Order: sequence, then structure tokens, then C-alpha cells
Amino acid sequence: MALHAARKNPILTSGARRALLRAGLTVTAAGAAVAAGAGAVSAAPAAGSDTGAPVQVLTQALGSATTYGLGPLKDLPVNPLAGTGSDPLDNAVGTQVADFKPVSTAPLTAPLAKGGSLGELPVVGAVTGVLPG
Repeated sequence: MALHAARKNPILTSGARRALLRAGLTVTAAGAAVAAGAGAVSAAPAAGSDTGAPVQVLTQALGSATTYGLGPLKDLPVNPLAGTGSDPLDNAVGTQVADFKPVSTAPLTAPLAKGGSLGELPVVGAVTGVLPG
């Protein structure tokens, strides 16, 4: 049967397909990290020396895999178009009513407009402290 004549699945939209693809890639990356840890365990000393050594080597391998795999996410710029003339996030809205203090969205959009990373954002920066590295 030709591809154009194949019946389309009405349940899965393009957004759902994209989400499934991303989930699959995430699982694949996690599997690669575990496989790297398993390679370190196989390089561990023989079983006669210490029974806790493979577990310790595995935890060290997983710790270093998450440190070097997830650690750089803190420094990754959120807005790659920051500082260019075509930056869609470089905007702010402000107003002042009578003699009241002016109100603006500039303090909220400034970290994105200046090209801040995840660690520099106001709310998310505190949450990234959980990431290793």
C-alpha cells in the first residue's frame, strides 16, 4: 500500500507525535548514561575483592554522567537571539496612572532579553540549584 493511501491515525496529532518522539529521545539518552555506567562496572575489580565495589562504581559513574550531562544546562542561554535586532523577546509594556508609581514588565522580560541562562532567571534560577555541576 502506498504511503499516501495509508490510513492516518486520527488520535495522534502532530503535537502528540512530536511529544512521543521527544520522550523516546529522552529515554534513549538515559539509556546511554546507564550503559556508560555499566561499562564502568564491567571494568571494576574481580568479584573476590569486595562485594560493594560494583555498586560503588555504578553510583560514581551515574553521578559523573549526570554531572557532566545535566550540569551545563545551567549555563545554556535561553534566548539565542538575545542582543540581535530580531529578538522577539526584547519588549516591555509599562504604564503610569496619575501620581502612582509606574508599573512595567521590563524587570520580568529583561533576563530573557539580555540572553540570560537558566541559572540567572528569577524563579527558575533557584530551582536549577538542584542540578549537579
